Amino acid sequence: MTQFFYQLYKWLIYAPLFLINTAVCTVLALLISPFSRRLASRWVGWLWSRGNFLVTPARVTTAGREHIDPSQVYIIAANHLSQYDIFVLYGWLGLDLRWVMKKELRRVPLIGIACQAMGYVFIDRNNSSESRRVLEEVKASLTPGMSLTFFPEGTRSLDGRLKPFKKGAFATAKDLDLAILPVTIGGTDRILPPATLDLRPGDATLVIHPPIARETVRSLSARELAGLCREAIQSGMEPKRDQPTSESHSSTNLSASPDQ
Repeated sequence: MTQFFYQLYKWLIYAPLFLINTAVCTVLALLISPFSRRLASRWVGWLWSRGNFLVTPARVTTAGREHIDPSQVYIIAANHLSQYDIFVLYGWLGLDLRWVMKKELRRVPLIGIACQAMGYVFIDRNNSSESRRVLEEVKASLTPGMSLTFFPEGTRSLDGRLKPFKKGAFATAKDLDLAILPVTIGGTDRILPPATLDLRPGDATLVIHPPIARETVRSLSARELAGLCREAIQSGMEPKRDQPTSESHSSTNLSASPDQ
């Protein structure tokens, strides 16, 4: 019976609120971006994500925030379980994110135009020379506190297991001489399983691991960095690991700032 009522809630309340939230945040992003892409990405992304978690309802528990240096520029590498992963990173990581996205996502209604306005990076995975040119332009625009975000598995895991990593994120880290920040996302596949619309309330976790320093990035190959990063992310997915306790953020606390 509870599931029946939640299905009604999902379509009659959540879905309209999600569309309204997305439309409002898209307009805000378009209005703010000409003046400050950082403000548009950081604050509008935070508002969009926290709002969607609030109305799901779902909450996020985080651990490892002490590993983040807000003045650093990172390559962020995260596992990918669900579309809700994007909300977790935007809403609870506390960094100015620039996403590296396949060019087809530019055509997604509302979200595609907002992402383009905020300076996200669209690449053609089938054209390595063009992708490299785009990333070189990005390199010139990076400022302290800004990070490029990758899902190195390339697509969502359908069974919750960590898939093999592609080398693109790690080759980019070497090309741009940036530290890598591995993060593990958990629970989002129970909130919104991949390739479905079977939304449900739940809890998600975000574990932030110690960064892979620039010195290590310089000394290892992209393949070796992929293995090192995958090992760190996998460690946060172990079934018997301690649950993160350093911070707990309820999705209902919209008064918290994006820095929290």
